[in-house]
Amino acid sequence: MIDLRLLREDPDRVRASQRARGEDVALVDSLLSADERRRSSGVRFDELRAEQRTLGKLVAKASGDEKAELLKRAQQLAADVKTADAERDAADTETQELLLQLGNLVHPDVPVGGEEDFVTLETHGTIRDFGAEGFEPKDHLELGQILGAIDVERGAKVSGSRFYFLTGVGALLELALVNAAIAQATAAGFTPMLTPALVRPQSMAGTGFLGQAAQDVYHLDKDDLYLVGTSEVPLAAYHMDEIIEADRLPLRYAGFSPCFRREAGSHGKDTKGIFRVHQFDKVEMFTYVLPEDSQDEHKRLLEWEKQWLTSLELPFRVIDVATGDLGSSASRKFDCEAWIPTQGKYRELTSTSDCTEFQSRRLQIRVRDGKQVRPLATLNGTLCAVPRTIVAILENHQQADGSVWVPEVLRPYLGGREVLEPVSK
Repeated sequence: MIDLRLLREDPDRVRASQRARGEDVALVDSLLSADERRRSSGVRFDELRAEQRTLGKLVAKASGDEKAELLKRAQQLAADVKTADAERDAADTETQELLLQLGNLVHPDVPVGGEEDFVTLETHGTIRDFGAEGFEPKDHLELGQILGAIDVERGAKVSGSRFYFLTGVGALLELALVNAAIAQATAAGFTPMLTPALVRPQSMAGTGFLGQAAQDVYHLDKDDLYLVGTSEVPLAAYHMDEIIEADRLPLRYAGFSPCFRREAGSHGKDTKGIFRVHQFDKVEMFTYVLPEDSQDEHKRLLEWEKQWLTSLELPFRVIDVATGDLGSSASRKFDCEAWIPTQGKYRELTSTSDCTEFQSRRLQIRVRDGKQVRPLATLNGTLCAVPRTIVAILENHQQADGSVWVPEVLRPYLGGREVLEPVSK
């Protein structure tokens, strides 16, 4: 959530952010009104409580008719205090509910618009010309079948659409990717973490995933637990309700976990193969820093993602995501999109977001900086979303006979294999 003081001091900035996101600008005025009622009812309650304490002292000293009058006044005052307390609680509840609906403030450099209004910042690698090499590229699903690596038919039989098995070398390729990604993150100073896949509502809400993204989240009603769509959630909640000493920052974690997404609203999109699925594994970077350091940390996270994709020898581009596609928690987001040959376009493989103080305020995570205790900043960055990375590797590194060349960074984790060989024609 944002700072209410900032809202009061510069409501036009908050309105502009909402407008850029394509979200309800009227929410700002509703929140200002609720906050004013919350503060005025709080003042009224404090005044009545002070009067009540003073009256109590007078009653103790009074007698006769005077005491009777004071007791009568005390009775009325008790009712007024109760009413003021209820009004204060109601206004506070309304303020908090409205505040949770408000997205993070958009960074001023973010391009304004919807999903297609991103700005391309840079491109890396060379897109292969398969025609010049004399063959038509196969898609990742056909390659996965040739290699004995992917089985979506049995995945659908067992669990339904958008589920799959990674088999044989496909399973080994996932393990190689995870190990290589964790090795890079550990070398960069991240603490590796295996995180829970089920979290409590306050953890999910605190990271901002029960707002506009709620329709994409799996909920277990009987246990009131949520399946995470990213280890960002447990990593953000890891220090919930804690005060962290400034000299411990930055804190950097690399979490590995299964991830679950309903893929609501994606009907008809990427139905073939394993690019968009309901369950997948992912290595996620997550950092805690001082608020004034968040923009520099954001650039560092992006550099680590670029280093990873470069090591996989994939052609990719970096985009500055537009305001309407940020997600409620992010102030700014960069995506790295790899080229997918059979689709003839770039598709998102990694993403990194600067969430500034938005999540830490919700989760009550603060930093003690000298004598000052204040919210800190949180950032996240996908290092390896496994199925999409497998898609990009198979399609970009395929050979005419259906074999797939293995990037050097993965070979130590694949028994030294330089090529994944077909097991069927």
